[in-house]
This record gives sequence, C-alpha cells and structure tokens, in this order.
Amino acid sequence: MNNDVYSQKPWLKHYDRHVAPNLSYETKSFAEKFLEIVKKYPDKTALIYMGTHITFIQLDELSNRLANYLQGIGIKPDDVVGLHLPNIPAHYIGVVAVQKAGGVTTGLSPLLTPPEMEHQLNDSKTKVVITLDILFEKIAEVSNAAQFTHVIVTEIADFLPGAKRVLGKLLKKIPTAPVNPLKGKEVVRFMDVIKQSPPASVLVKRNWEDMIFMMYTGGTTGPAKGAILTQKSYMSNRHQVLTWLDLQPEDIALSAFPLFHIAGLALGGFTMTQGITQICVPNPRDAHFLINALKTYQPSFVVNVPTVYFELLKQPAFKKLNLKTHLKWCLSAAAPFPAEYIKSLEEIIGKGNFIELYGMTEMSPVMICNPRYGTKKASSIGMPISDTEVTLIDPETGQFAKIGETGEIIIKGPQLMKGYYNKPDETARAVKDGWMYTGDVAKMDEDGYFYIVDRVKDMVIVSGFKVFTRELDEVLAQHPDVEIAASVGIPDPERPGSERVGCAIVLKPGIEKSEQEKEKILQYLKEHVAPYKVPKLIVFMDQLPTSGVGKILKREIKKMLVEM
Repeated sequence: MNNDVYSQKPWLKHYDRHVAPNLSYETKSFAEKFLEIVKKYPDKTALIYMGTHITFIQLDELSNRLANYLQGIGIKPDDVVGLHLPNIPAHYIGVVAVQKAGGVTTGLSPLLTPPEMEHQLNDSKTKVVITLDILFEKIAEVSNAAQFTHVIVTEIADFLPGAKRVLGKLLKKIPTAPVNPLKGKEVVRFMDVIKQSPPASVLVKRNWEDMIFMMYTGGTTGPAKGAILTQKSYMSNRHQVLTWLDLQPEDIALSAFPLFHIAGLALGGFTMTQGITQICVPNPRDAHFLINALKTYQPSFVVNVPTVYFELLKQPAFKKLNLKTHLKWCLSAAAPFPAEYIKSLEEIIGKGNFIELYGMTEMSPVMICNPRYGTKKASSIGMPISDTEVTLIDPETGQFAKIGETGEIIIKGPQLMKGYYNKPDETARAVKDGWMYTGDVAKMDEDGYFYIVDRVKDMVIVSGFKVFTRELDEVLAQHPDVEIAASVGIPDPERPGSERVGCAIVLKPGIEKSEQEKEKILQYLKEHVAPYKVPKLIVFMDQLPTSGVGKILKREIKKMLVEM
C-alpha cells in the first residue's frame, strides 16, 4: 500500500539525532536478555518496593525458584499463567519466571467482573493463577467454572522487612484477607513456593516467533480477545522504545501503569531487561504514595495515564516538589491529554519535558510518539517510531486522507501481533496485508505529526454530519466550570438512523449542578462549535466511569445516557 504523502515519511525530518529510521534487531528472547542484564548489573536495584530494594541477582534467584515450581507442577512451553496482581514484587517475579519456563502470561485485571474473568481464564486456557490474598475471592468466585489447576497467593506484606511486615499487619495498616481451599484446585502461598523450590537456573529456549504474552483487549462489541504477542513483536518494540526514548541503565522509572495492562507490561519488561531500577506502585490511585516516591527515590522519568497526572496536579504537595533536578521527562498514554493541563504540568516538570504517545495492545504496544528531545506539539501523539509505517484512510471510501484531513490509522511494523487467539475472522478483519486497522481516526500535519480525532466507533453522525466527540470534549474542558467531560452519540428518536450528541460532565469543586449551569455550558458551546455539534443532552456526574488504567469508558456513559 503506497501513497505519496505517507510514503515520503515527512516525519523522518523531525526525528531526534540519535534515532535511525531503521534499526537492527537482536533475536534474543526476553529471558535471555534478562540474564544478560543480571550478569552485567548483579547488585543493582531492580525493584524498589515500599522501602525494600530487590537487586537483579535476587530477582534472578526468586524467578528461578518460581520457574522450578511451575515446571514441577507441569507447566510446559506455551502454557498460560494468569497474573492477577497489582504492581508488587510477585508480579515482576512472575513475569520473569514464566518466561524462563517457556510459558506465556496473561494479565488478569482485578476490575474484571466474574463473567469477564471466567471468559478470559477459559478462552486463554490458563493453567495457573498467581493472585493476592485480598483479591483471592475474585478467583474463588469463578473457580468452579474455570479450568486452572493451581492458585499461588501472595500478600502485600511479602518482601517487606520483618518489623514492617509484622507491625503493618498488627496495626491493620497492611490489608490482608483469608485464603480458603478451593475444590479440585491446589492453593499455595507464594512465599512457601519460594522457600521450598530450588534456586537452580531455568532457561527454556524460545524462538523469535514463539508467543510471549496473551493480552486481552477490546470487548466493546463482544467478549475481549486475546492478542498473541510474540518474542519478536514485544522484543522489537522494546528495542524501538528504548532507542526512541534514549532509556539508559542509570535511569530510575516510576509508573502507575499496572503490569496486567499492556502499557505497564511494556514499561516493566522493557526496563527490567535494560538494567533500569523501577519503583513499584501497588495502588495507582494513591497520589500521596506517588508524591512520596517522587520525593524519596527521585526517578528520572514518570509514565502515567492522564487521570493520574490530573490527580497529582490537584495536590499542593506535588506542586511544591523540586522535580527539575532529577526528572528528565513525563510520558502520558492510553487517553487524550488536554493542552491546558500540559501547560500546568510543564510548569512543574520543565517546558518540553512532557511526551505523549500512542499505542495499542495489538502493537506490543508503542507505534507513534513525540520525540524525546525534539519539538513536541500539544495534543499531538507524535510521529511513527523507527520501522513503523502509518497511513490514514477514509473509513467509508478507503481513499487516502490528504494532509490535515481525517482518516482511520492503519499501521505496520515488526511490533505487530501474530493475531487474536483462536479468532481467525476477527484477525482477518483487523489485519489486512500486514496492516493493522486500528479503529482510531486521526489527521496528520505537514511535518508528519499525528493527532487523534476520535475512535471510529465514537464518531457521531448527526444528520449526515460527522461529529468527533474528542474535539467536543476538548472544547468543554476549556470551560472554567468543567473538570472533565465525555461526549457520546445516542440514537435520535425523531430521525431513525441518525444520532444526537450527549455529554456527561464532571463540574469543578464548588460549582453547583443546576439547570442554569447547563444553560451556561450550552451557550458557551453555541459560541464555539457548529450547531449540529451542540449536545441535546447534558448530564452532570460526580465522576466518569473509568477502566483499570484510568481510561474513560465511553460505552458505559453511552449506556447510561440511552437509559435516561
């Protein structure tokens, strides 16, 4: 597929000097790369967990012990282990151990409902689940309906120093929960597994095309699908991202992205195999924990979803931090970041140090990013990274979008998944001739920077006119009374086949929800957008529904507004 505008790759002119358009890739597996790092930096801190430091050599030994246990209970290459954990040491150890044993992990979000959990466990044929005592009940609920044979249970207090662990439990500062037997399943404690298993080295040979992770995605139109990521797709993306962001072993990473989500798994795995120290964030919504970690450990970069940054910006203690001495940059992904918030954040972290990127599970996940050192454009997701081709096509006509016109992002590169697990039809719909059809609508400027406009599914057709809800959300975010807003399409009862715009709005603290306030916002919109874009329904909410990583769930909002 070729078109002059995109085949000319205008973005290459704006690459940072240290980034080549094409990279050469080692064909080493995740586990091989991790072992290289252990040899190189044995005594360096790999993980900082609530004051405990775990070195690379310790992480190596702990993961060997778990890998030996997994092999002992029959885990073979390509078998799936479900990781149902926040970002605590057991999660990182689990990722490495399963790779050493030749297995595959799938991230199980603690926010999954019982039917969603049952679907993912059975669809992926998960054999073993590693969970947390306070999340154990969620696994117990689906135990009879799922095929897994073993559950390994860890605790928040595992790996904390003795006194901290004992006191924390006694004073009820560390939450714990009972763990009961499950019929027909073996339930064991994580620390017992570690103590009783040998530390002998484990390394099952994995090939470049072998599966590494099965990460679930979608679910907007039906059950979630398992994206098959391979050693090639994930490790290629690792090389692309480490190069692009100039990540060095001396860096210290702070990320509230959970490892059960592809963004957290990318950050966690890419840095773990580069010798970078990571600060574990067990609860991404705990702004005080993040502020304290920023102060105490002085990370060199921070990666979060926009909602985490918005929470931090509300905290006076965050604004008082002197971050410019150690923090090189902050990165945001998974949802749009309004331009006025960028300005507030850069006042604290330094101008030009905020980076937005665009990724998706199927692309392992990163594909478009603002440059680390070069010009970053507000509201832009940046440009395609090395070895990544991007084209925009009109979803209705299939024609190439011209510069400044909107079109669906289609993308190809070595980081593309193998396909959806056991779903050939879904795979064929999403991937055509090696191009991933993303379902996202964007436009490109003359410099080759891309701007997300909407999801194809979130685009609203009002009497034949296209309304991009994201644009409307950004206009609303600039209203002085609006904290955050999300617009959706709802059926128009007067015009079958057409839609109306509905908006869910969270007002700033102290602003009263009233009909007068609605009128004020409508008046503002009438002055700023075309008449067909003005919502027919405005609903004030205390908070918008979000996913496990803080993404606003427009499908939930749509459901609520339709039912009103």
